Amino acid sequence: MNSFYVTFDRLLQEERKPEAVTYALGLLSSGKIDPITLYTEILTPVLNNMQCFLNEKQLCVWKEHVRTATVRTIVECCYPFVLKERERLNPPKRGTAVILCPPEEYHDLGARMAADFYFLCGYDAVFVGSNTPYTDFYNAADLIKPDIIAIGVSNFYNLVITKKIITELRERIGGKGVIVVGGNAFKDAPHNVEVVGADYAVQTFEDIQKMVEAAGSEVTK
Repeated sequence: MNSFYVTFDRLLQEERKPEAVTYALGLLSSGKIDPITLYTEILTPVLNNMQCFLNEKQLCVWKEHVRTATVRTIVECCYPFVLKERERLNPPKRGTAVILCPPEEYHDLGARMAADFYFLCGYDAVFVGSNTPYTDFYNAADLIKPDIIAIGVSNFYNLVITKKIITELRERIGGKGVIVVGGNAFKDAPHNVEVVGADYAVQTFEDIQKMVEAAGSEVTK
């Protein structure tokens, strides 16, 4: 476990947002960690490992939303550090990646972090976010002509609409783009990738790197 995780998790448990944000950004500004490490070893685990104790059952949703809001603030504040990290990594320019969630999928923070991962891999990353009408996705695909369309799905109930979106997107883009999925709906159920008809499934920065390398010319200009 990352040694900074314990301190950060305690701040979130105590709902000390100012201190949590200052602590996370201080780790970046001091050079103790980079944005990829922050996202992978601190922010993602504190979201996935949240515990709700028996005496807090009536406040579980409240506490989850407060924690998520704090992490979202940190992610948005990280963008200058993400820009510096991309300059340091100096990846080849790979085209455009659009990152979105299906309608009624409100857990989009993982997709938001994934957008920065695609950016660090050399893509112009366009993050759409949650609850956007899927017909707008099709119009955007016609306009932007993305090399990658990444769809984040946490809620298993959204697999049906995700399959519909992917099927209709393929009719619009033909074979010109790669469709990638990620999120908890695929993390422990890899067969769902085939169910929805995606090309690849990713969960981490390393997964995205490997996917780009494996797909080769499919996802690079």
